[in-house]
Amino acid sequence: MLPSPPKRANLISPLASTCGNRTSILCLTLLLIAPVASVALAQDTASQTVSNPSQTAAITGVVQDSSGAVIPDAQVSLLGSDGRVEKVVSANSEGEFRFENLSHGPFRVAITLPGLAPFLSSEITLADNQSYELQNISLAVAPTTTDVQVTATNAEIADAQLKSQESQRIFGLLPNFYTSYIHDAAPLNDRQKFSLAAHAIFDPSQFVISGIAAGVEQANRSFAGYGFGTSGYAKRYAADFGDQLTGTLISGAILPSILHQDPRYFYQGSGSKKSRFLHAIAFSVLTRGDNGAYQPNYSSIVGGLASGALSNLYYPHADRGTGLLFRNAAFGILGRAGDGLVREFILKRLTTHVPPTSNGKP
Repeated sequence: MLPSPPKRANLISPLASTCGNRTSILCLTLLLIAPVASVALAQDTASQTVSNPSQTAAITGVVQDSSGAVIPDAQVSLLGSDGRVEKVVSANSEGEFRFENLSHGPFRVAITLPGLAPFLSSEITLADNQSYELQNISLAVAPTTTDVQVTATNAEIADAQLKSQESQRIFGLLPNFYTSYIHDAAPLNDRQKFSLAAHAIFDPSQFVISGIAAGVEQANRSFAGYGFGTSGYAKRYAADFGDQLTGTLISGAILPSILHQDPRYFYQGSGSKKSRFLHAIAFSVLTRGDNGAYQPNYSSIVGGLASGALSNLYYPHADRGTGLLFRNAAFGILGRAGDGLVREFILKRLTTHVPPTSNGKP
């Protein structure tokens, strides 16, 4: 409401008394102007009262952390209704801050400090002369974002590759576990070499293959010292399976672990047919070391001799001796050469579960 203008007589009377009996034009003029001036003065006073609302309120508070300890030097900003910053102060050594000479608002208080999560109050509307104390000001530790780079170890990579490799089967039946179609596959540790050998030795298909081989040998009357009939067949079966067991275990796990060699065939798959042919037959005498370099295939050659020596323990007396030993070793070398050619040129197209990244040598 606008204040009532003062009564005109209060201004006119002093002027009249001042003029006295003077009849000058100046005095008359003052008497005529005075009422108009009083109205103008009242209107100007009312206008100033409306355009300058009361600015007597204040907002105070204490900045604390989540444990209740005061936080000095935090930046405290006063935001207007439009979100703009109107005032900025810093909390003192006791964590206290104060905004003075404020209008009714509404306002918000924003508090920031590096390393702590920012604080934003709810909307605050003030009354005249009100000193509003902002409660529950607590700055929590800001969440940190840490970039973690996870790098798999060689053993973990080899485990994943080996798991895929042990699902490779020719026609979906016969194991093709010892072929790596990933040319730069991670090297195997000792545990993985023995695991691969065990999967190959005790795969159900191996029992069937040994049974077929024993039947063919008996039909051809090979190793007659075993006799014939069920007993002879069982002995041939045990001998054939024993050869597979000792050969795979010694050449595929024990010696590769001792000599740090990889017992697998690494598919080349690229380059000329001649280079692939040479790569395949070299498998009989060369192998990849755990360090990635090619070296003489001592594991396979010595393993063949060791397996042949052990076979003298269970083959018939007439078939034992150094002849059997070196014959098995020679057949082993020739067999690996042929095995490499079959793996390089034929088996991939017949093998299931070949890894999609199996493009061979880059």
